Amino acid sequence: MQLYTPIEIDTIQQDIQYLVEVKEWVQNFLAKPHPDLGRRGAVCPFVPHSLKSNSIRIAVIRAKNLQPQQIEDIVKDYRDKFLEMEPRDREAAINKAFLLIFPDISLEDAATLIDGVQQKLKPFFVDEGLMIGEFHKRTETRGLHNQNFYPLRSPVPLLAIRFMVESDLPFLVNADNLHLRIRYLEAYLRHFEKQMKDETKLKTAYQALILAREALAKENFADLAYEKLGA
Repeated sequence: MQLYTPIEIDTIQQDIQYLVEVKEWVQNFLAKPHPDLGRRGAVCPFVPHSLKSNSIRIAVIRAKNLQPQQIEDIVKDYRDKFLEMEPRDREAAINKAFLLIFPDISLEDAATLIDGVQQKLKPFFVDEGLMIGEFHKRTETRGLHNQNFYPLRSPVPLLAIRFMVESDLPFLVNADNLHLRIRYLEAYLRHFEKQMKDETKLKTAYQALILAREALAKENFADLAYEKLGA
């Protein structure tokens, strides 16, 4: 039996439209094939299984007047909740996902706040074997199989949390910052190298890590040489 206070009911009334809107977007877009996707299957291949297992949790976060750091702290708390919530075992919980809706973030601010928080927190999520994705109407993230398709465009600004999977390698190896690319690849290998099902992805990850380390070493050497010449 669930009991509600009048204030809780007011909150539910304010949030229900966003919860329903996002639920329907998940069911009718993410969980379905799309002609512009560039491959077979659902836009997000894990969503149909997540829906079937009832493993998606959705929260509405009121961010009006909150500073980016406050939003980051809230999202970090949800990361911890995600890791603590049963099931915890990666194999059993592979379809578990959190969708954090931010209806108070305007379309004009979404690129700064949603994308900014995602970029700032991604290293801390990847370290834990998690992925965090940014979704809003103006996201410029393109599809892997069709550069003219934007799979992360959603009706309401939101951040998604889920476990990392082997097929996430392209989202980690393309980091422009060499330090981050190395950090991501090291985390990827730490979580998958002993149980990797796709040998090709394992070799690709190792090769990408070697190349990133070599590029960083050259970059550091060049910086050092420049400093000596300047001195």
